[in-house]
Amino acid sequence: MGCIRTIIAAALATTAIGNIANAEELRMSWWGGDSRHKATQEALKVCGEKLGHTINPEFTGWDGHFQKVATQLAGGTEADIMQINWPWLPIFSKEGTGFADLNDFADTIDLSQWSADELASSTRDGHLNGLPASVSGRLFFFNKTTWDKAGLPLPTTMEDVMAAGPIFAEKLGDNYYPLEGTGLDASLMIQMIVTQQTGKSFINPETNEVQWTADELKAGIDMYQAMLDNHVLKSWPDMAAAGNVPLFENADWSNGMIGGSYQWDTTYSKINDPLADGQELVAVGLLRVDGAQNDGVYRKPSMVFSISAHSDKQQAAAEVLNCLLNEPEGIAAMGSERGVPSSDVAAAQLLADGGIEQIQVDAQDMVMAAEAPAISAFNEDPDVRAGIEDTLELYAYGEIDSTETADEILMLVNEAMEDK
Repeated sequence: MGCIRTIIAAALATTAIGNIANAEELRMSWWGGDSRHKATQEALKVCGEKLGHTINPEFTGWDGHFQKVATQLAGGTEADIMQINWPWLPIFSKEGTGFADLNDFADTIDLSQWSADELASSTRDGHLNGLPASVSGRLFFFNKTTWDKAGLPLPTTMEDVMAAGPIFAEKLGDNYYPLEGTGLDASLMIQMIVTQQTGKSFINPETNEVQWTADELKAGIDMYQAMLDNHVLKSWPDMAAAGNVPLFENADWSNGMIGGSYQWDTTYSKINDPLADGQELVAVGLLRVDGAQNDGVYRKPSMVFSISAHSDKQQAAAEVLNCLLNEPEGIAAMGSERGVPSSDVAAAQLLADGGIEQIQVDAQDMVMAAEAPAISAFNEDPDVRAGIEDTLELYAYGEIDSTETADEILMLVNEAMEDK
């Protein structure tokens, strides 16, 4: 027994010496709020202690983070590990070489914890530019308490939602609406409708070409207008008059006067927490329009973790990344601050430990099971998004009609895509 103990002690000593000898000082950058900052710093601490590395945190809020990363990448001064917004990949890594290829570290990072589709979503020209921290998608959440009050079952199709508008007004009053939709929510709802109707995503992710005709886009805008006309949605001017506050800060949402929303599945806690006591929020997945060819799901990596192409400590960075996303200590510390983890082992551990709620897992499953063609990261290019949302706002205020709106959006988006 003494001999065995001696051998074990020697092995542990050798491992400790190895860790010290290979110890690196790294940097990791990300954006977020206070709870994410706290969780990530704790994860860096436990993974650093486990691996023998020191990882210095660099964190900010969302505003200005893109500009900060862009400046660092241009000067080669970026952190070794970075949290990157998925739509930034084609901007910072046009040919796939802007970040380290994580395929090169397959013996260090357990890539089997991600599906082939998840890995493909952050692969550019064969280079795995990042690992999705989580996958986020739009789906419908409804306040079951409000729908019960209106005497209606939860909707299963868009036609059900359309029919509910007049009933809400009659049973509950003119200030009650089945759904909300302005700004980005309106833009993505229209995109869902047109994707269902045409079977095509807005921008082809392979060719970067806009795939919808003006008539196809106009049909989606007209259906959105029908929702306004049928008391399904509160108008943009009315929402603006009420302060244009985010949904989770909207008193009408908290009090159940807005009966539903088309939101990212990862925002469940944010929109559920403000609800008054006794109200029940339910995820129902994607609702189809009549004749839909697919679910029209808008699904994407919510963010990815990448390693700097300029870093001379990529092996150590890969070790840290695997710890954060796949190893028990990192998983527990990171928690669900970035949504339901894409890593299978992380999601299973958090669900077993109570780190995520079952409804979050169910909502994620709905997003992953929904059918639709792949979307392009350029959907969220700043110029593309501005072209869509600014034009829709003009339409919402009655300054242009749906034909002019469709033509203007396509002109602006095609113009934005010319240099991509």
